[in-house]
Amino acid sequence: MLNDSLVIANVPASDLERARSFYADVLGLTPATENPGGLMYTTNGGTTFCLYQTDYAGQASHTIAQWHVTDVPDEVRSLRDKGLEFEQYDIPGATWDGDVATIEGMGNAAWFKDSEGNIMCIDDAKTG
Repeated sequence: MLNDSLVIANVPASDLERARSFYADVLGLTPATENPGGLMYTTNGGTTFCLYQTDYAGQASHTIAQWHVTDVPDEVRSLRDKGLEFEQYDIPGATWDGDVATIEGMGNAAWFKDSEGNIMCIDDAKTG
């Protein structure tokens, strides 16, 4: 049943080629496969997601995907060096050190928008 099934995330893109460039140049990701439905990415961590074309990209006002990383501040610095801008949100109980939020009991996190306006997060691997 569903409990035994693999879940794959779908990330909307209003301009698939612009998104492909962003995911490659800024995030360092290359599609594992391409098909008429979009671009399939598989990370070394074993996650798979599909980047697909739609007019409705960037309309969600919540985080649609998050990466669990070992060092959030280091990842933020690395991505900022590639020109990525981070978002800050009013999160109850969070304390901010620059672009990195610390949430008691959950660890560190940082948010950014991809080229399509989708909200993404990087957080401590231990919280996943």
